[in-house]
Amino acid sequence: MQNKGLIKLFALLFGLVSIYQLSYTFITSKIESDAEAYASATVSPDVTDYVTQREMVEASYLDSVAKNPILGFTSYEEAKKKELNKGLDLKGGINVTLQISVKDILKGLANYSKNPTFNKALADADLASKSSDETYLELFFDAFDQIKGDTKLASPDIFANKGLSDEVNFEMSDEEVKGVIRRKVDESVVSAFEVLRERIDGFGVTQPNIQREGNSGRILVELPGARDIARAQDLLSSTAQLEFWETYEPGNQSLLNFFIQANESLKSIVEQEEVAVKPESEIDSLLSDVAQDSLDLSAQQNPLFEKLQLSGPGFAVGMAAIKDTAEIGAWLRLPQIRRLLSPDVQFTKFLWERPSQGIEVAALYALKSNRDNTPRMSGDVVSDARDQFDQFNRPAVGMDMNVRGAREWQELTNEANLNNTGIAIVLDNRVYTAPGVSSKGGIAGGSSEITGTFSVTETKDIANVLRAGKLPASAEIIDSFVVGPSLGQEAIDSGFMSFIIAMIFVLFWMVFYYGKAGIFSDIALVLNIVLIFGVLASLGAVLTLPGIAGIVLTIGMSVDANVLIFERIKEELQKGKGMSQAVSDGFDNALSSILDANITTGLTALILLVFGTGPIKGFATTLIIGILTSLFTAIFITRLLIDWYLSKRGRKLDFSTALTKNLFTNVNIDFLSKRKIAYAISGIFVVLGLVSLFTKGLDQGVDFVGGRNYQIRFVDPVSPAEITGELSEVLGSAGAKTFGDANQIMVTTKYKVDEQGTEVDDEILQLLFTTLQKYLPDGATYADFVPGGTNEDIGVMKYRKVGPTIADDIKKNAVWAVIGSLAVVFLYILFRFRKWQFSLGAVVAVFHDVLIVLGVFSATSALMPFSMEIDQAFIAAILTVIGYSLNDTVVVFDRIREIINEKGWKGGENINLALNSTLSRTLNTSLTTLVVLLSIFIFGGETLRGFMFAMIIGVIVGTYSSLFIATPVMFDTLSRKLAKGKE
Repeated sequence: MQNKGLIKLFALLFGLVSIYQLSYTFITSKIESDAEAYASATVSPDVTDYVTQREMVEASYLDSVAKNPILGFTSYEEAKKKELNKGLDLKGGINVTLQISVKDILKGLANYSKNPTFNKALADADLASKSSDETYLELFFDAFDQIKGDTKLASPDIFANKGLSDEVNFEMSDEEVKGVIRRKVDESVVSAFEVLRERIDGFGVTQPNIQREGNSGRILVELPGARDIARAQDLLSSTAQLEFWETYEPGNQSLLNFFIQANESLKSIVEQEEVAVKPESEIDSLLSDVAQDSLDLSAQQNPLFEKLQLSGPGFAVGMAAIKDTAEIGAWLRLPQIRRLLSPDVQFTKFLWERPSQGIEVAALYALKSNRDNTPRMSGDVVSDARDQFDQFNRPAVGMDMNVRGAREWQELTNEANLNNTGIAIVLDNRVYTAPGVSSKGGIAGGSSEITGTFSVTETKDIANVLRAGKLPASAEIIDSFVVGPSLGQEAIDSGFMSFIIAMIFVLFWMVFYYGKAGIFSDIALVLNIVLIFGVLASLGAVLTLPGIAGIVLTIGMSVDANVLIFERIKEELQKGKGMSQAVSDGFDNALSSILDANITTGLTALILLVFGTGPIKGFATTLIIGILTSLFTAIFITRLLIDWYLSKRGRKLDFSTALTKNLFTNVNIDFLSKRKIAYAISGIFVVLGLVSLFTKGLDQGVDFVGGRNYQIRFVDPVSPAEITGELSEVLGSAGAKTFGDANQIMVTTKYKVDEQGTEVDDEILQLLFTTLQKYLPDGATYADFVPGGTNEDIGVMKYRKVGPTIADDIKKNAVWAVIGSLAVVFLYILFRFRKWQFSLGAVVAVFHDVLIVLGVFSATSALMPFSMEIDQAFIAAILTVIGYSLNDTVVVFDRIREIINEKGWKGGENINLALNSTLSRTLNTSLTTLVVLLSIFIFGGETLRGFMFAMIIGVIVGTYSSLFIATPVMFDTLSRKLAKGKE
C-alpha cells in the first residue's frame, strides 16, 4: 500500500478531530446531569407542580454556570452550540411545517379586489391545489389564463392598484405582471421567514432549526427540547395581527333586541333535544352568578340563551362556557341571523376574549365595525413592545406607537371617553383587554398597555411577536410532530441498548470467525463509530432515532467490506501465494466489489436524503456518512493494522479459526439447475402478496392519508376495541390499537382533518382527555394528560398531525423515491457491467423483494403485536432493502464477471462457481446484518419495530433473491450462444 505515512497522519488527525468535536457533547451532558440532580435535590416531589418548578431551577442553574470556563478551552454556553444535535424523537419538542397562505398574499397585493375573474381564479386554484404538485401561485396564474377573457392582471381593480403603482402599470402584459407578482410573493415568504426567525430567537430554545422548502411557501420549523408545546404552537401560528376596535356602550338596546330576535330565530333552525335534568356544574353556577341581571328565559327552550348569558364584565355583552364558544360563534355568523342586526349596529363584529388559564368561561364582545370590516387602528403603528408590570404589579405588555399611531390613538381614546365605550385590544381575533377611557381629550403620547390574566412567560411571548412584526399572511400548521421529553429519554435508552448489543455481537463474531484478523477488523469498526459521531457533530447534523438505527445498521454492513477482503485473502492463500502477496492481492481484488456494493447502497441513501423528510433524512445522513467512513476504515485502517502485524518476522494470519477454517471450502451447489423451483416458490409468494394487496390493501398511516395520531400511555392495560368504540362516538371516526406494552395505545383519527389552527388541536386533546379520563389514575388532570405535561409517565407521549395536502405530497415523493432508486441503480449497473441482462436481473430481483415485503405487511398487519402502518419510515425501509439487495447482487455479479473473464461462460458452469465462491461472504454479511436488525427490533423501541420488521424480511428475501432470482434472470436473458458457452 502506497503513502502509508500520509494515511496514518490522516487517520490520526481525523480521529482526534472527531474526539474533539464529541468532547463538547460530553461536557454539556455532564453539566446538564448536574443541573438535573441539583433541581431534584432542591425541589421535593411533594411540592405542587414540582415538574415545572424543577425545570425553572434547572434553567437557573444552567444560566449561572453558562459562562464559567471548562478545561480552559470552552464554556457550557459555547459547548452547547457545538454539541451533537439531538432530534425531536431523542430530546422531545415540536416539528411543524407551516404553509404561508399565498392566497392571502395575492389578495393583499390586489388590494382585496372584488373582481369576479380574480376571485374565480383564486377559487379554481384552491380546488386544483388539492391534487397538484404545482405551487399555488402557478395554479392561480393557470386558472386566471383559462378564464380571463379580456381581463388583464394589470387591470386597475387587480394588480395595477395604488399599492403596486411603482411596479405595475396598465400597459403591462400578463407575463410582465406575473414576473412582478412572483417576486412580490417570494419577498413576502422571505419576510414571513424572517419574522418567524425573530420570534424563535426570542423563544429561548437551543439549536432551533428553520428553513424554507423550495418555492412552495412552506417553512419547516424544529424546536428540539421545547417543553411547553402549546406555547410553541401559538408562537408559530400567530399572525400577530394587532388591532384596536371601539366597543359599544354597556346595555346597548339595539344589541339586546338583536340577541332576543336571534334566540327566537334559532328555535326553528337548531334541532332541539330533550336534555335530562342534571346537577348544576361549577361552570353553570359561575355563569348564573355572572348573569344575575340578564333576562330570565330559563323556563323555556332557548338555543342561544341556554349557552350564552347576556351581560358580562366591563364592556362585554355576554359570557359562555369555553366549550360552547365555537357553536355560538357559528350561530352569530349565520346570514339569516346577521340580517336581524338593526341598521345602527349592522356591521357589528363579535369576538371572544382570550380565555384565561384555568378559567372555563369566556366573555363575548361586540365591536363597532364597518362595511369593509377594518379596525379603527392596526398594529403597524406599534414601534416597540416590551413585557412589564402594570400599576397593580401584574404582568402586562407595554407598547409605543409611531407619530401617526399616537395621533390616531388620541383620537380613538377621546371618542371612547365621550361615548362611554371601551377600546378592545385584539390580537389574532382574540380580545385581550377592553378598558374604558377616563382621560378627557384622549390619551396623548402613543403609549398603551395590554393587561389581562397573563403569566410572565405569556407577556414575553406577546411582546416578542409584536416586536418581530406580523406575518404577511396567515400561517397554517399543515404538518406537526410533537414528542414529550420523557419519550425522548426512553428513545435514547432503547437506541443505546440496541447499539451496545449489536456492537458486542459483531465484535465477538468477527473474532470468532476470523481469529486475530477479526481483532483488526474490530479496531477499525470502533474507529468507524467514533468517526461517524464526530462527523455528525462537526457538520451540525441532527441525530434521530432512525439515525441511530442507521448507525447500528452501518455496524452490520461495515463488516461486509472486511469480510470481502478476508475471503479474498483466504482464496489467494489457497492458491499458494505468500502471506504478504496474498494480503496485497486480496485487498486489490476485493476493491471493485466493495466500491460497487457501497455505491449502490449510497445511491439509494442519497435518494432518501432528497425525497425524505425529518427523521428519514437523519437515517439517510448517518447511512451516507457510515458508508464513507466504513470504506476508509475497512480499506485503509484494517490494511495498516494487518501490515503492521505482519511486518514482524515469524508472524502469520490464518484469517480463520479452528472452527471456521474449512467452512464453505468444498461447497458446490448447482444454483442454476434449481432456478425453476426458485421461480415457482417466488411466484407463489408474489401472487399471494398481490392477492392480499388487492383485497386487504395496506394499513396506511397518517403520513399518506392525513389525520392525527396520538401515542397515549396509561398505568394499567386497556382494551383498544373498547376505546375505539368510545372515541368513535365522540370523534366520528377513530381507531385505537395497542402500541408496544398493553398499557399504551396509538389513536388515529380524521376528525376535522381539513381544519387548521391550534384551537382544533386543543379541542381534540380535550375530547381525548374527557373520554379517556376514567382510564387514568384518580386525580389526573388535563395538564397531566397533554404532551410535555406535568406527569411524564401518563397521557399523550407523542402526536402527529398531517394535513391532506402534505399527505398527498409525501405519498407522491415516496413513489418517486422508489422509482428513482430503481432507475438510478439500473443505469449504474448497466454502466458498470456493460450488459443490460445484469441490470435486468438486479431490477427484477429488487421488484421481487419489494413485492414480497409489501405482501407480508399486507397479509400480517392484523396479526402482529406492533404497528404495521405504511409511513415514511416504511418507505425508508423499502429503499434500504433495495440498497441492501443490490449490494448483495452486485458482489455476486462482480465475481461472475471476474470468473467469466478468466474462464468463459461454459453454459453456466462458471456462474455456479462464482455463486459458490461468494457464499461465505453472502451468509456472513447477512447473518451479522440480521442479528443487528434483530437487536434494534427487540431493544430499539416501539417506534422502530415496524421499520425493522420490514428490514428483516427484506434482508432475508434480498439474500435469497441475489442467489436464486437476480443471477438466474440474468443468465436466462443472455443469448443462447453465450448461455451455451459458444461465445
